[in-house]
Amino acid sequence: MRWDTPLKDLPWVGPQRSRQLTRFGLQTLGDLVSHYPKRWEDRTRFDRFPQQESDTPICVCGLVQTAAVQRRGRARNFEVRLVEEHGDALSGQLTIRWYNLYWIEKVVAAGVRLVVYGKPKRRGRQIVFEQPEFEVLEEDESDSIHLQRIVPIHRATEGLSTRMLRWLISEALLRLTDPSLPSLIPASLNDTPRLEALRQIHFPDSFEALRKARTHLVLTEFFGMQLCIAQRRAQQQAEPGLCHATSTSLLDRLHQSLPFPLTTAQLRSIREIQNDMASERSMNRLLHGDVGAGKTLVALSAMLLAVDAGFQAALMAPTQILAEQHYLQFQRLCAPLGIRVALRTGNRREESGPLPLFDHDRWQHAIASGNADRPAAPPSEQPDIIVGTHALLHDSTLFSRLGLAVIDEQHKFGVLQRATLRAQGRFPDMLVMTATPIPRTLTMSLYGDLDVSILDELPKGRGKIITGVRDSAKLPDAAKFIQQHLEAGRQAYIVYPLIDASEKTEAKAAAAEFEKWQQLLSPMPCALLHGRTPSEEKEAIMEQFRLGQTKALVATTVIEVGIDVPNATVMLIEDAERFGLAQLHQLRGRVGRGVHKSYCILLTAAKEPEALHKLQVLEQTSNGFDIAEADWELRGPGDLLGTAQSGLPPLRIGNLTKDAALMQQAREAAFVVIQKDPDLAAPEHQIFRSLLTTTPATDFSQVS
Repeated sequence: MRWDTPLKDLPWVGPQRSRQLTRFGLQTLGDLVSHYPKRWEDRTRFDRFPQQESDTPICVCGLVQTAAVQRRGRARNFEVRLVEEHGDALSGQLTIRWYNLYWIEKVVAAGVRLVVYGKPKRRGRQIVFEQPEFEVLEEDESDSIHLQRIVPIHRATEGLSTRMLRWLISEALLRLTDPSLPSLIPASLNDTPRLEALRQIHFPDSFEALRKARTHLVLTEFFGMQLCIAQRRAQQQAEPGLCHATSTSLLDRLHQSLPFPLTTAQLRSIREIQNDMASERSMNRLLHGDVGAGKTLVALSAMLLAVDAGFQAALMAPTQILAEQHYLQFQRLCAPLGIRVALRTGNRREESGPLPLFDHDRWQHAIASGNADRPAAPPSEQPDIIVGTHALLHDSTLFSRLGLAVIDEQHKFGVLQRATLRAQGRFPDMLVMTATPIPRTLTMSLYGDLDVSILDELPKGRGKIITGVRDSAKLPDAAKFIQQHLEAGRQAYIVYPLIDASEKTEAKAAAAEFEKWQQLLSPMPCALLHGRTPSEEKEAIMEQFRLGQTKALVATTVIEVGIDVPNATVMLIEDAERFGLAQLHQLRGRVGRGVHKSYCILLTAAKEPEALHKLQVLEQTSNGFDIAEADWELRGPGDLLGTAQSGLPPLRIGNLTKDAALMQQAREAAFVVIQKDPDLAAPEHQIFRSLLTTTPATDFSQVS
């Protein structure tokens, strides 16, 4: 029987069941067998009935003594009294309770055997399982797939119970044969037969056999992913490019003008970028560093290499505030070098008026004549460096000789937007940057086709940031603390999750709380900044804050990235539990940018252990990579990066957090195969071609 046999063609499935399976996303025999269990229960023995509540789920089996519907006002629940099957008068009892699940009344009745999986909670004097997973055991199941063994629990849906899926998968595995299922990974990576791995993942003989089967299947999934990445990388490296770095004159002058030395990590990253830009293949590099590690200076160094070689450079930022900040910083550093910097956002261009039209005909003639590697020096009025937002993508007059495109906070842009910017030039180099530390396994999967430079150290002379989690009731004390620092000449940020108060949430809002802070911090001047502030007003507010005329800035997350005010030493974040860990770390990075000791106060009214644990991570560490790992554990990779932008495939069995070592093994094996045989033309590699077609249609590349 073939892997791609439609389920509707199988007589033991039947038309009605095949329609249910299709709605569940299972259309072929392979889909069914690849519907891996979400967990396994050891039904050779069950847990004892618990006497105390627990945060750890347990699995118990017993007889239903009574089953009845309970009504309390409008609420309706179905309640079961469960007793130990071979118990006596002193045996334990449990209460099982489901809310508003009417169909359970039809399948659970007094006298049936019930397996229940959930967390026991104490409710008064009773131990109660609320909304647990369950399964009704039929008579005479001592020698079946449902009992007396390690039993798989598959994700189910209405009309398709876990029990039915277990039977269907068991029947499918009986009909598959070894010749129809060759291994999809090199034997050197894992030599477990594929069919054996599939049988053991669903119906393991032991937990050790289950571990081995899972290893094989995870490696298969990761190998397919890394094979796509390795082939994409090989294709990119085979593409033609131009040399965009021929001199370090401007770079050396910039570094000599700085009042501080660059870190070892910055110098290493600049060297890696310079080597890429000097080669005649297009650079695809990720600059990955923690908050405040100096990515902007590394990016400017790369841009000066391009300008020195006669090309333009562009930097695209996700927000107008960040674009304007880069523009002002580049202006200050580049003016002494005679470099023209221009700004292009949706609302404004640089002060000198509209950017001039470029001589496209002259540039195209240079390309046609083969003299485009080192174009003539641009006219004096033509910008060398252009900083902007998404507006860079929609103005065809901006670029005539783009040699380097830099994407800041790249995860806030889609793949097509990055490709559109790149298309503005002829084989431009690409540098993407992120200040959100990303776990290594995620880097291998998301950015596997890029070269990676990591800034893993902070510049010397930065002030220490002390972080404290405080109850919202401590707000008056926090206000006095901020007032003391403002009176000492420092500045502060006060951050809220919303702009305006909402009836749908109890979260505080910046606009509603602004007047309160004006009173609390009087006579210190305060300002309000959020995403709906008009652009001209926004720029004036930020300029006043940079100059120290405004002492406290009440804001939303619009200040999350790129705001650099060394005199700001205190940040207070209200309703801190409503932010993600990585976002809180980004916000905290707005202080501690000068020589003074800084403080970040996280106010919360939350009592939930999960929320408090999240905030305590920030108290305990300022290392962005440790925080990223913790955030990943809490939220998962899709939520961490934004699923729509992340490029992450849906994984059937692999776990990017826990299977980092397996991902590394799969990556090494895939790159060895593609290095030897980029087109997978060799007979022994033909089987791997199916992985390229069956791996989910996801664009792993973050560049093009």
